[in-house]
Amino acid sequence: MKFVLDTNVIINEKVVEFLKDISEKEGIEILIPELVIHELEHIAEKGNDDGIKGIEYIKKLGENLDVKIVSSPENKTDTGLNRNNRLIMNIAKENKAVLVTSDRLLAKISELYDVQVRLLKFTYKEPEIFKFFDESTLSLHVKGGVIFAKKGSVGNFRLEKISEGISEERIKEYADEIYEYGRENKFIEIEERGVTVIQAGIFRVVIAKPPFCDGYEITAVKPLVKKTLGDYNITNKLLKRLEERAEGIFISGPPGAGKSTFAQGLAEFYLNKGKIVKTMESPRDLQVRDEISQYAPLEGNMEKTADILLLVRPDYTIYDEVRKTKDFEIFADMRLAGVGMVGVTHSSKPIDAIQRLIGRVEFGMIPHIIDTVIFIKGGVIEKVYELNMEIKVPRGMRDMDLTRPVIVVRDFDKLNVEYEMYSFGNEVVVAPVRTKEMTKTENEQGISGISIMKSKKYITIQTHTKFTGESKIYADDEFLFSDFCRNGRIKILRNTHYGDIIMDCLKSGKKIEMR
Repeated sequence: MKFVLDTNVIINEKVVEFLKDISEKEGIEILIPELVIHELEHIAEKGNDDGIKGIEYIKKLGENLDVKIVSSPENKTDTGLNRNNRLIMNIAKENKAVLVTSDRLLAKISELYDVQVRLLKFTYKEPEIFKFFDESTLSLHVKGGVIFAKKGSVGNFRLEKISEGISEERIKEYADEIYEYGRENKFIEIEERGVTVIQAGIFRVVIAKPPFCDGYEITAVKPLVKKTLGDYNITNKLLKRLEERAEGIFISGPPGAGKSTFAQGLAEFYLNKGKIVKTMESPRDLQVRDEISQYAPLEGNMEKTADILLLVRPDYTIYDEVRKTKDFEIFADMRLAGVGMVGVTHSSKPIDAIQRLIGRVEFGMIPHIIDTVIFIKGGVIEKVYELNMEIKVPRGMRDMDLTRPVIVVRDFDKLNVEYEMYSFGNEVVVAPVRTKEMTKTENEQGISGISIMKSKKYITIQTHTKFTGESKIYADDEFLFSDFCRNGRIKILRNTHYGDIIMDCLKSGKKIEMR
């Protein structure tokens, strides 16, 4: 009997077990297509041990069986992704052999062409290394013969040594178990020379090896908790903004701060509000409900994924790991196309998340791309910013000729301005603003006892307080603009845009308030 083996069954090393089921061992001939050797060589060149293992397995088969390397004439009309599969199928047909494969599609096509086929199905048990996880374990780190576990809660971890004296060969076996399990279950997210990223259920595993790393290293991470927005220190005011106004959101914070956990809670919050929610991830490791589709880079390109999302028309898209320039460009393009966007990005301070957009997108478009920044640290919301564009003289400048577009960054809860961002020459200035904060009563209810004085040149808004800082001007509860208040007084030139607004409100009898 003749058998033709494809690449998968050789890599899986299951042929010997298959042959044991055949009673007649005499006269068995194994045919290995030459292109299978080329595929194994290519796999080995990418730094994947499966290539070397496959070649060694062929040598092992040759010790006890009649193994021959066969070639097939080139067929220039046979093109496409399945070209190699068709060549292997033709070899089996020409030699009147049984094709042995684990590829279900190849098996079905072979039957159509009257090629004898044997489909081998492989099942893999869960990798042994996952057994080291317990309820308090966030991640495992295997390197240099030692297994460390990071345990605790978000923002409060400790590193524990749970095993040592593990040989390099044993670490390789752990890595092979994970890789086989991931490949069989279609869990491989990223595979490059020397590194493989696998998302196996809740576990995200990174396998690094030479030449990328100086030795074998395994890092396995699982989400420690799953939260809803109700589990956070979130105010009704912020909840209302997320539901009604915020459509360009950055969730920022340092690594391990709980950004993705908050993003998951926000995704399900929008889903519960009747919104269509999708995610863009590489790797896909957000733990969300099945109703939320998780999209990976299409053909390795997240820009193509964005093109599909625009056809799908989601209400909100969670973009996990907005880090490279292309990520920010894609995020901006989708936001400006009208999609509600939530981006997860690394930053050590809340303002850093906004600054990462500078130079990557047009400066004046930043407030249209993101209007809300939520900074997470230690699993809690530490700071929330809101962004607005205003035409004004930047803080610290006096000449009205210096009026320009200014991005004003405010503390969302206290309403005081913390930063102003504006162009000055060829540079973008990010200027911190330090002002006295309004009291809670002043902030929420407005400053009573306002008097408005008019002269030929100025309109002066005077209060009974000595407050100094950024203030918002309202007319009948409608926000007009913000300006700097010094010792309870704001002076506005009459022949300016702000001056015209105040005069129009006074003529119509509207009530002016400062908050």
